[in-house]
Amino acid sequence: MSPRSASVNEELRRRSRERFLQAAVELVGERGYEATTLGDIADRAGSARGLVSYYFPGKRQLVQSAVHRLMHRTLEEALEREPRTEDGRERMARAVDAILGLARDRTVLMRQHMAGLLQAEGFVQCPEQRRLAELLRDTLARHGSPDVDADYPMLRSLLMGAVYAMVLPNVGMPLAPLRAELFGRYRLDWDQGVPPDAEAPGGTCDTDCSRFFSTGRPSADQRHAADEPMPVDQSK
Repeated sequence: MSPRSASVNEELRRRSRERFLQAAVELVGERGYEATTLGDIADRAGSARGLVSYYFPGKRQLVQSAVHRLMHRTLEEALEREPRTEDGRERMARAVDAILGLARDRTVLMRQHMAGLLQAEGFVQCPEQRRLAELLRDTLARHGSPDVDADYPMLRSLLMGAVYAMVLPNVGMPLAPLRAELFGRYRLDWDQGVPPDAEAPGGTCDTDCSRFFSTGRPSADQRHAADEPMPVDQSK
């Protein structure tokens, strides 16, 4: 068998990493952080358990990267949905609604994410987190911020604070007053974005997040060449 090319190697690694990210989002959302092991994530991803540590230093880093992926792709989808707009106020409204919507619709996952940020490891810098930051900084710039470097940490803190308030067990705040506070601060109209009493574009909350992860399976020959096991059929 001829040696596989660097591009094939890179594609196999990318797909493996994507499957781990998707599996982490699914399992932590279903079971919570403590009840999910790296072995569980590897099994759901259809990969050998030892491969997880090749891509991520540990479970906390994997879960944070996975949630940041979900956040940045949800935000990206909200900003670019039809009708597309360059209006800075509408884009800010969509950004706020995208993040608050995750706290409402994926409460367990976002609660575990917020708890993880308070651990000793702190905030994980990863490609997913950097993309989220880029989108929020661009949103601020389009909204008219005169100093994005100064305004970005405040927007991030306000969104994190709102998410934290929503996901607190038993005493979590409803979305509407938190949205009103953020909309007031950024001079947004209530009917911009997706108001709480309006149906989200495309219908109700879509619990399938697979569209956010590029996990297309390579051929059996490619997997054999990469010494990577075939994925487990989760339907059986």
